[in-house]
Amino acid sequence: MDEINIPNEYPVELTPPDISPYRNGNTGIPYIWRFHSNKPGPTVMISAIVHGNEPCGAIALDWLLSSDIRPTKGSLTLAFMNIAAYEAFDPADANATRWIDEDFNRVWDVAVLEGDRDSVELRRAREVRPALSGIDYLLDIHSMQHLAPPLMMTGRHSKAKTLAASVGVPDKVVGDAGHAAGRRMRDYGPFDDPDAKETALLIECGQHWAADCGTLARESAARFLVATGVVPEDILAEFPASTAPQSAFTVIEAVTIMADEFVFAEPFSGGEIIEKKGTLLGHDGNKPVVTPEDDLMLVMPSKRLWQGQTAVRLARRDP
Repeated sequence: MDEINIPNEYPVELTPPDISPYRNGNTGIPYIWRFHSNKPGPTVMISAIVHGNEPCGAIALDWLLSSDIRPTKGSLTLAFMNIAAYEAFDPADANATRWIDEDFNRVWDVAVLEGDRDSVELRRAREVRPALSGIDYLLDIHSMQHLAPPLMMTGRHSKAKTLAASVGVPDKVVGDAGHAAGRRMRDYGPFDDPDAKETALLIECGQHWAADCGTLARESAARFLVATGVVPEDILAEFPASTAPQSAFTVIEAVTIMADEFVFAEPFSGGEIIEKKGTLLGHDGNKPVVTPEDDLMLVMPSKRLWQGQTAVRLARRDP
């Protein structure tokens, strides 16, 4: 396992569920389940634990599976992804098992998947890749390093922001092009084609181990299933009505670390609106990093401040 070595500042309030009962799946791929309604409708997928130290998605899938939620139209696929990293999770060292060898959510370029590289994550990505074939709508459930407002990440195209609006939670929606370090699963194949019907969302439900992160993971999964039309609205009975208006943003710059060291100017956690152009955000080696325009929101400042990684994304509010 690669050493991540990031101290944990937050209490672990979530208990990762035992997912071993779901090991066999029913698709021929371990830990992946697909249910057919035998009625016309979309093919919908919810994925979880792309990162092993983000248990909220496992909580959502465990809830859906144990509650026998089944589609009334189309089909529903429920997929646990990075099993090795999830099984290695230790609350005493909660940041250590985001991955085993490399970030599972940076390998989704076809050339990488079909290339010669090898890692625990790439082997699993190649194993689960067939399950993504033919999926119309994907929700990939994640969480964040810092206590910050939850975000729905929609990629580069308007079709995903439209889907996010129909889901209705959380109240901040961010369009972005991903990371220089590699392609995310939500940007794989036709999900990143503006002319294709296939659409993917990635939700960041809050701080990794906060109790309300697990609650939002379940709620967003339920609202996604209703929005895509594969289950009726009664699945929402336990959740309060969504009344908060959504605010939409678009990332205009992803600050990629070029030097051997990156240091933030302040302990940013994400969601801050930086009012003035030229405000110092940090230093990439000796180079100051400043905001390029007024009124930008900081999106998920990272603790993984290593060369080639994204330090923070800067987002402009949509008109």
